[in-house]
Amino acid sequence: MIIKSMELFQVPPRWLFLKVTTDDGIVGWGEPIVEGKADTVRAAVEEMSDYLIGKDPGHIEDLWQVLYRGGFYRGGPILTSAISGIEQALWDIKGKRLGVPVYELLGGPVRDKMRVYAWIGGDKPSDVAEEARKKMAEGYTAVKMNGTAEMEWIDSPLKVQEAVERLAAVREAIGWDKGIGVDFHGRVHKTMAKVLIKEMEPLKPMFIEEPVLPENNEVIPEITKGISIPIATGERMYTRWDFKRLLMQGGVDIIQPDLSHAGGIWEVRKIAAMAEAFDVAVAPHCPLGPIALAASLQLDFCTPNAFIQEQSLGIHYNQGSDLLDYLTDPAVFHYQDGFVRRLAAPGLGVEINESKVREMAAAGHRWRNPVWRNEDGTVTEW
Repeated sequence: MIIKSMELFQVPPRWLFLKVTTDDGIVGWGEPIVEGKADTVRAAVEEMSDYLIGKDPGHIEDLWQVLYRGGFYRGGPILTSAISGIEQALWDIKGKRLGVPVYELLGGPVRDKMRVYAWIGGDKPSDVAEEARKKMAEGYTAVKMNGTAEMEWIDSPLKVQEAVERLAAVREAIGWDKGIGVDFHGRVHKTMAKVLIKEMEPLKPMFIEEPVLPENNEVIPEITKGISIPIATGERMYTRWDFKRLLMQGGVDIIQPDLSHAGGIWEVRKIAAMAEAFDVAVAPHCPLGPIALAASLQLDFCTPNAFIQEQSLGIHYNQGSDLLDYLTDPAVFHYQDGFVRRLAAPGLGVEINESKVREMAAAGHRWRNPVWRNEDGTVTEW
């Protein structure tokens, strides 16, 4: 069996799907994407296809090593995301060829169902309490919200107070038995992160996410000293080598590798095993499409320290189409009491509606994240 063809589909709202077909007709799907850079990742996948066409798709580790190491320049969001989507498709093919879900090939299941959370509040959080109530009514047991909008290097007590009051409103709305993730989104600089985290501590968030930009991870132990809120980060980190430095420095309680950015299923399983050795939990990042979510769940089902899964159903980015639109059977992601049952079908466990993919790819997308500025006109983090 060899790889016969690779085809890419740029589909709304901001995703890129990859179809890999073997010479005996098995199809594997992957999701190689950097949000806002779909064309760039597409070009990287097409360049990598020069090596992949004609190769045995079952040699996943060797192909990964060649794609990662064989080009001399390595790592970063574009190259690693291209590899990630290719790798997902190769696992999909292997599972389908052997008639088993991917997690069966990675040691077998450790759980029957996986807890998921839902997003509330949008880019600039508002109406969060009412949205949180609605998510609880839908059966979720945890939500995540942006902690702030744009923040200055040193900002006002009013912005801090507003952020804390929003979190307090959600806590009051859903009670103390539910989880609230608060995403700083790398928008907050070190000094303000210290202030915000301290003020939010009495409200006991499930975690604070990306308290600072990943390039400033070395300050995490400083800003969280004496604080009991779990700290999460990792969505903009790539391969085990990035996570090695983070885990060795300490200060992080939850890592959030993205299976469409960090190297794919097997690479993130290696990262999760490293984290387990440091007594750190895993919560895969996934505000993406159904293929990336399926890959994430395959990891979750065979990973002991995975504790909750992000998913994008109804997220504020999904304008024009949503998570379930590209599935032949949307019920595969049926959320009940805040959990999704273990996927049973071979490969990634989902069947992609190819006719829908082709229809939407004809429309395509040119999604770009917004550019934010402070009151004085300086660029700030989105």
